[in-house]
Amino acid sequence: MKDLRRYLALKYIQYLILSSSNTVSTLLGLLGSVYTMILLQSAKVSSKSTAVLISSLAQADILIFLSLVSDVVVGTFGVGFSPAVSALSRILLMANTHVSCVLLSCVAFEAYLITFLPSESRSLRTVRNARQISRVIWMLVAAECALFLVDDHLRASSASAPTRGPLGLLFQLPSVASALLGSLSYILGILLRIINVYIYYKIFFSVSPR
Repeated sequence: MKDLRRYLALKYIQYLILSSSNTVSTLLGLLGSVYTMILLQSAKVSSKSTAVLISSLAQADILIFLSLVSDVVVGTFGVGFSPAVSALSRILLMANTHVSCVLLSCVAFEAYLITFLPSESRSLRTVRNARQISRVIWMLVAAECALFLVDDHLRASSASAPTRGPLGLLFQLPSVASALLGSLSYILGILLRIINVYIYYKIFFSVSPR
């Protein structure tokens, strides 16, 4: 449907073209996600793997709403809640970005299969596989968020933490792991942008009149 294609275009601009999020793109993305979730409940939208991926993409914006709620909590209850809630708000926004970028790449890859390997990929492009892929993405990002939360907690309590011996090394492990994961996420983000541009470049010139 045209509305779903417009929504995907908005999300590609928001996450894979803009260098950073801003208030306008975030607000438009939230409104688009609400409309898309309502639209996907309609009987006019067939239950296909692409619809499952788009539904999961729209649901990811719930994390932005939760982040906004946490910011309101900080503003309402004062500075005492600020460090922990601010860290949670930041991690929720990061989780939204990572889930959305990977799901958008999955949609792009599926579009590539539909365009160039429609018959060969039919057994892969199922609703069941799309749901499993969405679950795996959410689980991996949840594990990433848990690691960053643990690292933030350990940093906050660093004054009373051991600095030597096995306990000191164990204390430093989440910090090292989160730093490596942050670098990996940055590199993966760049690769996803390149891959998405290549996929849609190929699709555009394959369907354009020769």
